[in-house]
Amino acid sequence: MENQDRVAAAESLLAAYDGEAVAPLSETYPDIDLEDAYAIQRIQLDRWVAGGRSVRGHKVGLTSRVMQRQLGVDQPDYGQLLDTMIHGEGQALDPADFVQPKVEPEIAFVLGRDLAGPGVTVVDAVRAVDCVLPALEIIDSRIRDWRIGLADTVADNASSGAVVLGTRPVRLADIDLRLTGCVLAVDGEIAATGAGGAVLGSPINALVWLANTVGALGTTLEAGQVVIPGSLTAAQALRPGGTVRATFAGLGTVTTRMELAA
Repeated sequence: MENQDRVAAAESLLAAYDGEAVAPLSETYPDIDLEDAYAIQRIQLDRWVAGGRSVRGHKVGLTSRVMQRQLGVDQPDYGQLLDTMIHGEGQALDPADFVQPKVEPEIAFVLGRDLAGPGVTVVDAVRAVDCVLPALEIIDSRIRDWRIGLADTVADNASSGAVVLGTRPVRLADIDLRLTGCVLAVDGEIAATGAGGAVLGSPINALVWLANTVGALGTTLEAGQVVIPGSLTAAQALRPGGTVRATFAGLGTVTTRMELAA
């Protein structure tokens, strides 16, 4: 892609946050590749930061084998978590902030020290984690009808929307992330179940992958940042007025609701 096309694609995605999803970039720009997609993501990030927002963390997507097979890829992708995207336990979400939201349960890492790749190992990642929290990721797509390929979701900040963090921190030494089970309930009904092993075998592997991938590009995962490593279950639709509760074995619960305007 020419740089002017990358800028035009980024501007179309930025405009879509107002509620009107766009056609898949892979259709509008048939020659788009992964390098183009991350460049488009970066253009948007630079615009947000220039407008006063700040990066408070990162997300890893496409960590389940099912989703990788669906999109024909063999590795995850990543996006950025901005200050305006992070919400507290029980805090109501505004439907106007989303285009076509879905919800996923995740185990969030809170970093206690910087983590700079490449060369990061599992041991390095474990040492860098201050604690883990139960979390809900609200994924969203500015691509019409979720008709996404890899380039589409990467360009769209890895289909990021928001993150709701629980308030009960747990040390890594007190939990087996691989075996941590989760029950996701939507509007009081069980919608999905899963376990940490669905995330690249263990969520810590997603943290290692992220640190090494962005580290090679000169980005350090910083102390105090939040990293969400991927969903334990399939994503579920989240409607206006809906409520969601995720219960994690050994980690507790986290809830949120999509509150209709009065």
